[in-house]
Amino acid sequence: MKYQEKYNFSIHNKEQFWAEQANKIAWFKKPETILSQDEDGFYRWFKGGKLNTSYLALDFHVENGRGEQDALIYDSPATNSVKKYTFRELRDAVAKLAGGLKSLGVEKGDTVVIYMPMVPEAAMAMLACARLGAIHSVVFGGFAPHELAIRIDDAKPKIIISASCGIEFDKVIPYKPLLDHAIEMAEFKPNYAVILQRPQAEASMKEGHDIDFIELQNNAEPADCVEVDATDPLYILYTSGTTGKPKGIVRDNGGHAVAMHYSMQDIYNVQTGNVFWAASDIGWVVGHSYIIYAPLIYGCTTVFFEGKPIRTPDAGTFWRVIADHKVNCFFTAPTAFRAIRKEDPEVELMKKYDLSSLKSIFVAGERCDPSTLLWLKDISKLPVIDHWWQTETGWGIVANMMGVEAFPVKVGSATKPVCGFELKILNEAGEELKANEEGFICIKLPMAPGCLPTLWNDDTRFKESYLSTFEGYYLTGDGGYIDEEGYVYVMGRIDDVINVAGHRLSTGEMEEIIASHPAVAECAVVGIADELRGQRPIGFIVLKDGQTIDEDNLEKETIALIRDQIGAVAFYRNTILVKRLPKTRSGKILRKVIRQLSDAVPFTIPSTIDDPIILDEIKQRLIERKIGKVAN
Repeated sequence: MKYQEKYNFSIHNKEQFWAEQANKIAWFKKPETILSQDEDGFYRWFKGGKLNTSYLALDFHVENGRGEQDALIYDSPATNSVKKYTFRELRDAVAKLAGGLKSLGVEKGDTVVIYMPMVPEAAMAMLACARLGAIHSVVFGGFAPHELAIRIDDAKPKIIISASCGIEFDKVIPYKPLLDHAIEMAEFKPNYAVILQRPQAEASMKEGHDIDFIELQNNAEPADCVEVDATDPLYILYTSGTTGKPKGIVRDNGGHAVAMHYSMQDIYNVQTGNVFWAASDIGWVVGHSYIIYAPLIYGCTTVFFEGKPIRTPDAGTFWRVIADHKVNCFFTAPTAFRAIRKEDPEVELMKKYDLSSLKSIFVAGERCDPSTLLWLKDISKLPVIDHWWQTETGWGIVANMMGVEAFPVKVGSATKPVCGFELKILNEAGEELKANEEGFICIKLPMAPGCLPTLWNDDTRFKESYLSTFEGYYLTGDGGYIDEEGYVYVMGRIDDVINVAGHRLSTGEMEEIIASHPAVAECAVVGIADELRGQRPIGFIVLKDGQTIDEDNLEKETIALIRDQIGAVAFYRNTILVKRLPKTRSGKILRKVIRQLSDAVPFTIPSTIDDPIILDEIKQRLIERKIGKVAN
């Protein structure tokens, strides 16, 4: 079946389409209804179905002859070690850990917070919770105590699973003092903290409260998989909220398992037994979906990487991992490739490795600028697929569905809507726009399985945040357009559209234009306050290594590019050279923070920022250039 036929079927025959996909996973009891609405009017998938996600990821494969296949390859340049676990070994380790958690009183429906670095025990912790029917909430390792405390108070975990330390490049970061401080700050107190002692920094333990991870696991009786309802929560994952209080995205068991299995087949086009690597962190949704659950449910080998794209030890580490483990499909954020390109633009390090196993490269997490995508395509000679999705959806909304029909790539587009997602571009009045008209990207309800059914203990906020703007639609929060051939262009968050003297202009489009300059490694364009025009755009640019162009010339050339491709209406006047851009640990550029800094608006430094010192450097550059309210 070609894409259009399959997509149309998924939209006009939703229940039949998803019933067919649901038949591809092993239920303990098949669903009674495919699609229904609960008492609040929220859509639910596969009501009445009984299953266990950990069973699907592990036991099912052992029972069906894949027990000796590698399930997880832990590759850690941070500790200079590699360890492999077969499906049988991982199943046994998870069953023992689940038994240990059970002995501490963890039961079906309880919550468990996981605050760990990228070590295999973190994967075991997630799968052990799923095995018991407990709801895990992974918090990115190394998050500030205040942010961890907020999540503890919201999730109310019976226990917390953590480690003595994490490793950032060559720096050891003790986690236990952060954890202790967070528990002290939190109003809700978990019963126990289970601590994995790492040799790089041993933690001091509180008797009666802190439990050694390995001892707990080794001394436990293996626990069986607990049957849960399809509509029971599998996990909570917190994402930033505009009010400062994080939103607890809920993921259910049934819809999630079906969506994960389906996506591996039709989006990523992998085969059971292939090696799949998503270079992310389990603290983010990509880590949940494509390091842990989707590859294991589908029967692939997943690579679990503790390191960075650069400096562990160099910008060739991704290529080394792909070659060493014969990776077939690779997925990471565009920012990782920009970092590699900055340090090794001619990819001399890549040339050292045999990458013949690699069949495709996927990028997501932020808009992939055309310059990076074309560079990656040129150096790899492989399909490079930019796809778009959100923490809320848990998997791809727009993609080039490689397992259905591979379309020609249009640079700047994530290609076409994924089966099950009915996308519409609406204006402020909620009217559907024509081809090439930019507006709000919305998804007609019901959304595909695997998407959030609500927020944790906050149905009201779920409605207000996502469902109340346009009746019958989920508001993605992103703006963009669909062209005459059905290609979707995501131009950035709605608040990244600026109003220059009454003209609504996309900063994302300006970034694409500036990134085409041969000296530019990466850039961010933000709209700053302007008394005459309301807002005007300025660009912050990081140069490629070895580039010597001065700021004045770069400014003239980027102004000319914007004027040529958008026009004088953009009123682009300033380009500022910076050494780095402020980003979250997952690689997203903090454009809103740059804008607030430029406008001298009070703001809270996000806990997700990778290095707060960068903000001081940007402020200093603005002052030097006498740009923005912060300079006055």
